[in-house]
Amino acid sequence: MSGLVLIVEDESLLARNIKTFLTNRGYHAETADTVAAGLKRYNELQPDIVLLDHNLPDGTGLSLIGEIRAKDRWTKLVMITAYGGVDVAVAAMKSGADDYLTKPVSLDEIALLTEKLLTQARVEGSLSYLRSRERSASGADCVIGNSPAILEMKQRINFLLAAERTAAASTSQPGPPVLILGETGSGKELIARALHYDGPRANQPFISVNCAALPDQLVESELFGHERGAFTGANEKKVGLFQAADGGTLFLDELGELPLPQQAKLLKAIEDKVIRPVGSVRDRAIDVRFIAATNGAIEERSRHGEFRSDLLYRLNTVTIEVPPLRNRSADIILIAEIFVAEFQRRYGRSRLSLTLEARAALLKHTWPGNVRELRNVIEQACLMCARDAIQPPDLNLREVPTLVSDSPAAAPPGKTNLAGVERSLIIDALREHGGNVTMAARKLGVSRDTLRYRMEKHELRRGDYL
Repeated sequence: MSGLVLIVEDESLLARNIKTFLTNRGYHAETADTVAAGLKRYNELQPDIVLLDHNLPDGTGLSLIGEIRAKDRWTKLVMITAYGGVDVAVAAMKSGADDYLTKPVSLDEIALLTEKLLTQARVEGSLSYLRSRERSASGADCVIGNSPAILEMKQRINFLLAAERTAAASTSQPGPPVLILGETGSGKELIARALHYDGPRANQPFISVNCAALPDQLVESELFGHERGAFTGANEKKVGLFQAADGGTLFLDELGELPLPQQAKLLKAIEDKVIRPVGSVRDRAIDVRFIAATNGAIEERSRHGEFRSDLLYRLNTVTIEVPPLRNRSADIILIAEIFVAEFQRRYGRSRLSLTLEARAALLKHTWPGNVRELRNVIEQACLMCARDAIQPPDLNLREVPTLVSDSPAAAPPGKTNLAGVERSLIIDALREHGGNVTMAARKLGVSRDTLRYRMEKHELRRGDYL
């Protein structure tokens, strides 16, 4: 990810060289040549880093540092000067600068410092420029659809946001935990981002973590952080995702994949608003709004003791169900057209369009992968279609069988009961796709979480089919 850098420098050649150099390295860079112009551009751009000279035509860089820092603790400020040496550097740091460079300064040195400060800003969740771009693409208005199911969900989101704004006027407490239920690819993270970026914490960090992607042995360290020397390999202190989200929102995707021991600690963090990093002897207070997402199988797993019921009840203070795409057929063509327009721009094919036959095929498909599958289908069609008119064969749609066959002949010998049929179908799908759970789930027409739950129920391991 790149960031926005404002260069406040009255030497036009130097300013232009720095801007060109940073732009070529993937950054967004703008310039100003006075204190007044620098402050004006800062207010307009809200940059992530300000590189500023000390001696400017209408004042000093120190005064600009003071004005910016008085209202903004996030933007990284760097003093670049040839005057005053150590004294100016010390004064700059006392005024709130994050670092300083002395002239003559090399462009490589500027690039290294810029990268370092942007990395630090990412850890702090404070890239204002990128957050503003992310906010513009993450509100409730970005939830596309006019079907009754989606309109009902939007209304529920708006009611919740209105209540949170009212509550925020009288308290700084985070909103209630929200549990988002929906099939894979249905847009659960989009809903989570809408709740954050349209809510009272929009200017604070939004931290998303996929619980299924966390190694079991590192879950606690990733979530809660650790102290130096807490375990073998812990050579330095690590800030956990809870601390990174402090003041903002922590989104826990694929919540059902969180191991049981960490579920207990998550429950304590939500209820007591404190965490204890691995290896620490004291608790740390946190101010975090929790949003979690999973599929409907979480309730079944809770009944079987595979997910803590007390954590489930605590998280679903507010529940939002994302309807599957097959239940909102009125939105399929609308969303598909948006994807076509996106890929027209990306791949330079402005004349691409869906034929009536292609539209009919899209409406007929059951969409087990929901909006994510629709996006992939449209992108593939836009890439591979030899004509400007997208026909059904270009969509490459494949219907998948249901999890349980209607035919008794599908049952393996000696196992004519429902469980036996289900187990046999799962094994066949895993064998066909070499243990790939995602592809097997797609073939069976269920979500990946549902298939993983069924695999555990039948004591099946993906490693046996690699």
